[in-house]
Amino acid sequence: MFDDRYQVVHRLYPYQRSADQDRPDAVRHPVVVVGGGPVGLATALDLGLQGVPVLLLDDHEGVGAGSRAICFAKRTLEIADRYGCGQRMLDKGVVWNLGKVFHRDAKVFEFNLLPEGGHRFPAFVNLQQPYVEQYLVERIREMQAQGVPIEIRGRNRVEGMEVADDHVALDVLTPDGPYRVEADWLIACDGAHSPTRGRLGLDFTGKVFQDSFLIADIRLTGETTFPTERWFWFEPTHGAGASTLLHKQPDDVWRTDFQIGWDVDRKEELKEENVRRRIDAFLGPVDYEIVWSSIYTFQCKRMERFRHGRVLFAGDAAHQVSPFGARGANSGIQDADNLGWKLALVLKGLAPEALLDSYSEERVHGADENILNSTRSTDFITPKTELSRLFRDAVLALAGRAAFARPLVNSGRLSVPCCYDGLSLNGPDALPGGPARTRVGAPMPDAPVEGGWLLARLGGGFRLLSIDADAPERLDAGGIAVTRVALTAAGHPELAERLLGEARSAVYLVRPDQHVAARWETFDDSAVRQAVAVATARGDRP
Repeated sequence: MFDDRYQVVHRLYPYQRSADQDRPDAVRHPVVVVGGGPVGLATALDLGLQGVPVLLLDDHEGVGAGSRAICFAKRTLEIADRYGCGQRMLDKGVVWNLGKVFHRDAKVFEFNLLPEGGHRFPAFVNLQQPYVEQYLVERIREMQAQGVPIEIRGRNRVEGMEVADDHVALDVLTPDGPYRVEADWLIACDGAHSPTRGRLGLDFTGKVFQDSFLIADIRLTGETTFPTERWFWFEPTHGAGASTLLHKQPDDVWRTDFQIGWDVDRKEELKEENVRRRIDAFLGPVDYEIVWSSIYTFQCKRMERFRHGRVLFAGDAAHQVSPFGARGANSGIQDADNLGWKLALVLKGLAPEALLDSYSEERVHGADENILNSTRSTDFITPKTELSRLFRDAVLALAGRAAFARPLVNSGRLSVPCCYDGLSLNGPDALPGGPARTRVGAPMPDAPVEGGWLLARLGGGFRLLSIDADAPERLDAGGIAVTRVALTAAGHPELAERLLGEARSAVYLVRPDQHVAARWETFDDSAVRQAVAVATARGDRP
C-alpha cells in the first residue's frame, strides 16, 4: 500500500495514471530525475529548456509544509532568471543586504553584502523554499504548454533500481500499484537521506558537529516589527540559546534560530510551550503565532564522487553543509546549472560522456569550498575548546573598534558562487591585466549594458563575448554553436572595471552556465575552437 507520510500544502502535481503504467514492457526515457525539491525541479527545467525530454518522479504531490531553506543568493536568482522565474522570486522575496553582529548585548559591527552598484539582483532575498518550488513548477507548466518535454509524476515513489551499462531500471510504486520505467540517465535529487545513494551502497564522508539548533518561524500578529536585516547574537544575555539569529521572510514571518546544545531531548524541545519559552525570552512581550519549527544538527559532508556510471547525484543527495551561510539550496541550484548543459550535449551526441566526469570534478570542488567555509563558521559559532573560545571572544571584542578584526568574525559567512580554478575544462587565461573576478573558471558577474543587463544578454548557450574587439557573429566549433555578444565599455564603467581591468579590449568564451571558459585580448579563431573543445571534454588543455 502507498504510504502517504508527507503533509502537502499545495498539490501542484496530483497523482494521475500515466501511459507507462499500462505498457507491458518498461518504457525508456532519456533522463529521469528523482525528487521534486528545488534542485530536482531546477534540473528538470534546465534540461527541458534545452529540448531534452525529462521525467521527474516525486513521492509527494507538490509543495510541502515548512519554510526550510529561506536565503537565496544573487547567483541563484541569476540562474532562476535564465529559467524564467527569477523576477517572481525577487518580487516575493524580502531583499536585504545589511547584517548586524552582536556579542551579548553590544553591537559588534554591521556589514553590507552588496556594497557596489550595477547588479540586477540583490545579494540575497529571503524567501521560503515552498515559494521557490511553486514558481519552478509553475514555470514548468508554462513550458509544457509550449511543448517543452518535461513530465512530473506525483506520488510515484522509487522502490528499487537496477543499474546497467547503458541504462537504469526503476521500480516505481503508485496508488494504483507498481510499474517499471527505464532511464538512459538517472539524476538523484532525493535529499539528504537519498534512497538512491543507499541502494548503490554509497555514503558520505565528513563530519557531524555535536550541537543542536532549534528553528522557529513565527508570524507577528501585533504592531511590533523589526528592521529588514540579519541579526546574529553570540552568547545573548536573554539565555534562549548560546547563539541566536533573527531575520525576516515574506508574509510577515520571521526566522528565529537558537543554539540549544547537543544533549537535548528533541521531542521535548519541540513542544510548543518550550519553543515559546525561548522566543519569549528572546523577543520579549510581542504577539505572534508559530508557523513552523524544527531542530537540526550541523553536518559538513559529501559523497566522494557525484557520478556513478549512469547515476548522477545533485543537491543534498550529494553533499550537506550547515544552514549557516545559506549554502544548501544555493549550492544545489548551482549543481543543476552545472549539470544541465553537460548532460544535454552528451545526449545530443555533441560531447563525450567524459564531460559528465567534469560535473563531479567541478561540483565536488564547489562542495569542498562550501564545507570549508561552513566548517569555519561552525567552529567560530560553537568553539569546542577553551583556546578556540578565547580566540572567538577576543576577535569579537576587537571587531567593535578595529576594522582589521571584522573579517575574522564568522557568524555564518554567506554563500558566494564557486570559481573552478585550475580544473579540466578551463582554457587559456590570456588577457593581460584582466580582472581577477572574471578569471577563467569564475562565474561572469552581471553589469549594466546597452539595453539591459549582461547576464540576460549572455543567456544559456556558448557565447563569444567581445568588448571593444572584432569577432565573428557565429562560430561552429565541432557542432557546438558559439554566438557573439558584442559590447563596448565606453560609457559603461562597471563593464570596464569587471571585464577589462587594465586591458583595452577583451574576448571571453563563456559557457552555458555563464562561467568563463577562456579569455583573450583579441579574437583568435584556432584558440577559440581549441577552448571550446576543452570546455566540452573533446580536447586537451594547451
